[in-house]
Amino acid sequence: MREKILTLIGASSAIFWPGSFVFGLPGVMAPYWIEKLGISKSELGNVLFFLLISLGIFMFLVGKWQKRLGFSKIISLGILLNAFGLFYLSGVKSSLGLLSWAFLIGMASCFVYIPGLTVVQRAFPEKRGFVSGIVNMVFGLSAAIMAPIFRLLLQKWGYENMILLLLGLTLGFGLLASSLIKEPKETKLMQSLRGFSLRPKEALKTSSFWVIWSIWALQGAAGISMVILSVPFGLSLGLGMKEAVFLLSSFNIANGLSRLISGFLSDMIGRKPVMGFSFLVSGLCYFLLPQGFSFVGTSLFCLGIGFAFGTLFSVSAPLVSDYFGLEHFGAIFGLVFTAYGFLAGLLGPSFSGYLLDLSGDYRYVCYYLGTFSMISSLLIAFLKKPKP
Repeated sequence: MREKILTLIGASSAIFWPGSFVFGLPGVMAPYWIEKLGISKSELGNVLFFLLISLGIFMFLVGKWQKRLGFSKIISLGILLNAFGLFYLSGVKSSLGLLSWAFLIGMASCFVYIPGLTVVQRAFPEKRGFVSGIVNMVFGLSAAIMAPIFRLLLQKWGYENMILLLLGLTLGFGLLASSLIKEPKETKLMQSLRGFSLRPKEALKTSSFWVIWSIWALQGAAGISMVILSVPFGLSLGLGMKEAVFLLSSFNIANGLSRLISGFLSDMIGRKPVMGFSFLVSGLCYFLLPQGFSFVGTSLFCLGIGFAFGTLFSVSAPLVSDYFGLEHFGAIFGLVFTAYGFLAGLLGPSFSGYLLDLSGDYRYVCYYLGTFSMISSLLIAFLKKPKP
């Protein structure tokens, strides 16, 4: 049991810094990049598009490679790649360089996220929703913790010094965390789950795979867009930088906490009700967001959108292992992530940025993204577990 707990601690701790860079750093740095690099809002949206493209490519590949390299080694490699990404960012002077960094940091996060998610489910097969929720919670909540710290570091230390400090912290904490991870021992429950596992080619032939894939494209677009939109949206309302960053923090707090809450609830009442309800709430929050509510109300709507985004991550992971088994979980979940990587970034941050450049009105963007959440909620009804 001690090794299993240490593995859970290691996988959760290792994902902290990559999560803060994916979900927190682009939002906080958006005004700085617009001013210093002279990029447009559509180009800023493409930062997340390139980040997600790399997720779409490398989630599947890492899901296959982790069997050969082992969980601890491949996570250590991911930490080194994250550190190199920060070193690269410190010298970026153009929009092309920023897009290259986004691709690199997205790739690096794959080497930590997929192995971490896989190893904890294998260590605790009877509590897959809960333990994957813990890893996902840290992945999302790290940005809520670090976003205001990023802002303060940028103001007090300056851009390059802040990046170098983060590089050192990533290496130190990340490599220590990866050393705690051990290969789980085979259990009877694990053997039974292996017995019902589908291969990736078999999973692709089921309707449920494509329903999950579509949900990731649509709800993924609705969720990830808030990472890049929340701070500029807050500033457009006349809020100060501190209050605008709080909107991002509200989103990320819910994004993080919901991963544990929704993962736990999905073990108790089922994956489909938890996902369907949270996506419905996300759609309503997007429709209400541009209606001129108070700062508190606006923050609560960001919380609702963040809660659904976290639910997407935490509950769909055990849902995939429920429907397709654990034997090829990494590869199949990586295939699901192609929707998030190749389509969600294009439909969400990129197209939202173009809409803003054309109209200058956040209402159209909110209604557009809210519709995606509503459709995702309806798609849950079409999920059916494949027969073995």
